[in-house]
Amino acid sequence: MIQDIIPHQFANEYKPQAPDANSYILSYQGKTILMSRTSQGEIKFPTFGELEASNEQIYESYTYLFSVDNDRYYLLDDLNYQDSSYQMENIESLRADLPLHLAFAGVTGGQLYRWYRDHQFCGRCGKVMHRDDKERMLYCEECKNMVYPRIMPAVIVGVIDGNRLLMSKYANRAYSKYALLAGFVEIGEALDKTIRREIMEEVGLKIKNIRYYKSQPWGFSDTLLMGFFVDLDGDDKVTLDKDELALAKWFEREEIPVKEHNLSLTNEMIMQFKRGLV
Repeated sequence: MIQDIIPHQFANEYKPQAPDANSYILSYQGKTILMSRTSQGEIKFPTFGELEASNEQIYESYTYLFSVDNDRYYLLDDLNYQDSSYQMENIESLRADLPLHLAFAGVTGGQLYRWYRDHQFCGRCGKVMHRDDKERMLYCEECKNMVYPRIMPAVIVGVIDGNRLLMSKYANRAYSKYALLAGFVEIGEALDKTIRREIMEEVGLKIKNIRYYKSQPWGFSDTLLMGFFVDLDGDDKVTLDKDELALAKWFEREEIPVKEHNLSLTNEMIMQFKRGLV
């Protein structure tokens, strides 16, 4: 999966030390990220040294994000990059890009970018928020409100009926590939309740034998995904929620039309079932 970047080591501890010329810049505008590609098609992010000549304040206005191995990554806005080889590209392209550790850095940096962007002002009193020096936290000097990065819990569920797996496609979304059933955890709701509710709402099925599989941080949607396998309990007739799903269909293990890739928890779970490992 996208976070499995071994032998590279991701360190998200907040250590706001000053960047040097070799430190990496992650710069975003909406759903785009500043990057270029090598002659082999691999992605590349700019360093401070590459853009310092055209950005006078580059070492004065930055936000420390995290490190990968010994490389530090920083968030910068409003960069002049017109004389460089870099350009803004849709962050969704990182789903298929290599090397994987850079794609993961770009996606995770995007999650932090959106958090900083959306919390410039206090949600309680409206005053300007300030950045803490010791931890990744924003605080309001007026009302003492403290805000930490937002992570939304969601479940992904593989519904099994003997040799069959229920797969679906989302309605009214750009992503058109097969997926498993999924949904966000609501306030006051335990994970098993979320699983039962989502499956009943989306396909009208009852389930049993909930089994945890694995989790995945998913920076594209600020989400922590938690994967589960469950067994069908009773009638297999699907009652489709057409507002959420374009289709939901049972597939025999040998007929699953999905190929392996190393990005998502959904794909890994589908492949586990397809190979008879679940």
